[in-house]
Amino acid sequence: QVQPVESGGGLVQTGGSLRLSCAASGGTFSDYILAWFRQAPGNEREFVAGISRAGGSTKYADAVKGRFTVSRDNAKNTVYLQMNSLKSEDTAGYYCAARPGVAVSTSRFEYVFWGQGTQVTVSS
Repeated sequence: QVQPVESGGGLVQTGGSLRLSCAASGGTFSDYILAWFRQAPGNEREFVAGISRAGGSTKYADAVKGRFTVSRDNAKNTVYLQMNSLKSEDTAGYYCAARPGVAVSTSRFEYVFWGQGTQVTVSS
């Protein structure tokens, strides 16, 4: 079992940057695929970015490609989401999720361990 806990959300102006962190405890961090999802009011929870167990492979949603970067530090049991050039459309609750496996999945249904979320609000 792994228990992700997100931090780093906040209020930022359009064009600004934030870095989210997800610290995990209660399991072997390096055994898990890690991903970030987000959910805005009225929308379903959607995939944002994911990273493989060793950090060698990443996957991004088209909406954030080129602006967001996901990385992980297995020695610190932490995964990060660097968000640059933020837009109002990025406003959402951001959630860290984990799954055992060998490849990053974009489906929220394949992730079994979830953090509580951290709010990102981008003002115009």
